[in-house]
Amino acid sequence: MITRQYSYLPEAAKTIRLSVFIDEQGFEVEFDDIDNRAVHLVMYDDTVPVATCRIFYDNEKRAYMVGRVAVVKEYRSKHLGSLMMIEAENHIKNIGGKTIAVSAQCRVSDFYKKLGFSEEGEMYYDEFCPHILMKKEL
Repeated sequence: MITRQYSYLPEAAKTIRLSVFIDEQGFEVEFDDIDNRAVHLVMYDDTVPVATCRIFYDNEKRAYMVGRVAVVKEYRSKHLGSLMMIEAENHIKNIGGKTIAVSAQCRVSDFYKKLGFSEEGEMYYDEFCPHILMKKEL
């Protein structure tokens, strides 16, 4: 696996996010203005894009947010989500970041807990889906 970093939203990330968040999970609003200022990571198996996430600084939360973490269905249970989060953490450390946060779907909060994140605040809804803010100090 190789991970590439982009300063724009590449087609590979769009394709993965459409498949996971719109087709599989039924979200309606997937792309936003944050995509224009975020760093996007895409993991490839040879030339096939298999996972993605985006990273941006959130002034209100005083943390680097990692969002839109997605792994294509055929590659799940291969720990690529964890590998993608490690790549994101390394990027944030390399640019001097101290705090990382995710707006986690509640159903996968245990995944983030295993990576050292702690829940913060109350549950909230993003579209129809319950989420929780989770943070980790680097």
